Amino acid sequence: MEHSGLIMKFAWLIPAIPLMSFILVGLVLRPLSKRIAGLTATAAIFVCAALAYLLAWEYFSSCAHEYAAIVPVTFEWLRYQAGLSVQMGVLVDPISVLLMVVVTTVSALVHLYSIGYMHEDYGRFFTYLNLFTFSMLGLVAAVNIVQMYVFWELVGVSSFLLIGFYYKKHSAVAASNKAFIVTRFSDLGFLTGILILGYYGFKFFVDTSAGQTGPFDFAYLNSAAFTTKIASMPSGIFDFSILTLSMVLVFIGAAGKSAMFPLHIWLPDAMEGPTPVSALIHAATMVVAGVYLVARLFPAFAASGSALMMVAYVGAFTSLFAAIIGITQDDIKRVLAFSTLSQIGYMMLALGVATPAHPLGYTASMFHLFTHAFFKALLFLAAGAVIHAVSTNNIWEMGGLRKKMPVTHITFLIAALAIAGIYPFAGFFSKDEILASALGNGHTLIFAVALTVAALTAVYMFRIYFVAFTGKARTHHALHAHEAPKIMLIPLIVLAILSAIAGFVPMGNFVRIGPNVHNGINHTIAIAASAAAVLGIAAAWFFYAGQTARAAGAAKTFGVIYLAAKQKFYIDELYMFITKSILFRFVASPIAWFDRHIVDGGVNLSGFLTRMTGQKLRFAQTGQVQTYGFWFAGGLLLVMLVIWAAIGVKS
Repeated sequence: MEHSGLIMKFAWLIPAIPLMSFILVGLVLRPLSKRIAGLTATAAIFVCAALAYLLAWEYFSSCAHEYAAIVPVTFEWLRYQAGLSVQMGVLVDPISVLLMVVVTTVSALVHLYSIGYMHEDYGRFFTYLNLFTFSMLGLVAAVNIVQMYVFWELVGVSSFLLIGFYYKKHSAVAASNKAFIVTRFSDLGFLTGILILGYYGFKFFVDTSAGQTGPFDFAYLNSAAFTTKIASMPSGIFDFSILTLSMVLVFIGAAGKSAMFPLHIWLPDAMEGPTPVSALIHAATMVVAGVYLVARLFPAFAASGSALMMVAYVGAFTSLFAAIIGITQDDIKRVLAFSTLSQIGYMMLALGVATPAHPLGYTASMFHLFTHAFFKALLFLAAGAVIHAVSTNNIWEMGGLRKKMPVTHITFLIAALAIAGIYPFAGFFSKDEILASALGNGHTLIFAVALTVAALTAVYMFRIYFVAFTGKARTHHALHAHEAPKIMLIPLIVLAILSAIAGFVPMGNFVRIGPNVHNGINHTIAIAASAAAVLGIAAAWFFYAGQTARAAGAAKTFGVIYLAAKQKFYIDELYMFITKSILFRFVASPIAWFDRHIVDGGVNLSGFLTRMTGQKLRFAQTGQVQTYGFWFAGGLLLVMLVIWAAIGVKS
């Protein structure tokens, strides 16, 4: 669909400006002035945010009621057959516009915060931030799955650079490698799914509009004409249809990027990067990319009930699993990391319980992505201000920060109330929609899990709050803590306001698929969810508000279970055992031996034989007439002897 709106025509500038800034800052400004480099990079993202808001206003005021997918700009990138090609362009529809607003808003505030927070290699950091923002915006705006995959990998590269930003620290390098390797394995599944979809998409594609769409375009992959055909084709693997197999493979890619169990192990270690990076990764870029991918292909997932159920149950399990671990962690950033795992699981389970006939879960997932971006970015940036002040990540080395850091305290409290789901903060509304979608579609078990997670979320968030901000200072640094610079406080205040009011956005009017969705509050569910949150806060107060002995007693009571949760249920150790003791020993080592001795040995043998043959033959090339005469006479004699022998045999 075409549209004549002015901003719509220039929507391509939203991802293009960070790319231009990345080049300008990285190649020109960084060597000249770090300060100018940082200010330029930040200004570029604020311009992007302004354009994103203008685009949202123009689009939702004129097109949303039509569920319109608009491609205002596109160009041919790869041609593989006459009339068929892979396009690069910008797709404007409800969820892409929503994500553009979220990504640019959070990224702009993170850039601004980083001006005050960062001190090491200022220019390099802002160069990477611009690249990260460009990569995510390119992913969000992709018109087809091939374009999305290209930017998907760019997001991976950007995260690798930022997680390992402190490259002199071994732990940072190890964390960046871990994130890169884990997501490479999951991306192999995504790529395989793309190839299967592309093969059958090309096979069944009918070009009815002279290249307006193609076999890789989302519009085609989500169409009933395509999904119905491959849903009836058996794959021969676990009795899956071709559609289910391809969607499961695509979801593996989504699970890796969004750190779903069992591919979650990279995300807690990603805390080794600077705190602003953590805010950007967890709130608006890398981990929400997987949720966005499932939402983008939701009609195709919905056409395969099995794939959609996998999304629901993996999301539900991850949500509960991560929440339990979050209660036991002492590093403030790791608690927030497991909180992200849990909340992303919430988004996934909401998508999984949705159906085309009852699509509330789809809207609820996008709504929670929207609200979560603000309060999770706020939590990380507030945590960064605390770490900046007390020089430690350990919550047990803090205490009494409420009076020392009043602005950070109140903004953190607002974010904690929002993520806990307390009215009228943003998380209350989006969590209510997720719970309503699960129960309304008959997923009682998933609803019970989600309600339990709501209580656990309140426990681990207010555990941080009571330990870090109340009571007495536990260390010298905490005793002499001070508020962060004003340039760091401005993003905190803006995000606190958004965390307080974002829930009042009538998301069902803007982001929906299929029929209109319920926009009001389900009072029965709201009361249950609020009760769970209040119970969680009360439990946190009972155990952690100046009563650490109670917390120690509870940990002792749970014994092995508590220790297992504190050690993240030994999943990392299990991975190390499988990779080192099994794969390395019985797979990698034999392959390495075969490569060194057979493959390399064969190559080395051919070289050795060539050298030896050359060394022997060089004696026949002396340049002496006598030698050549000798070999000529000898050869002639040999030929004569052979002829004589042959004649003798015949006679």
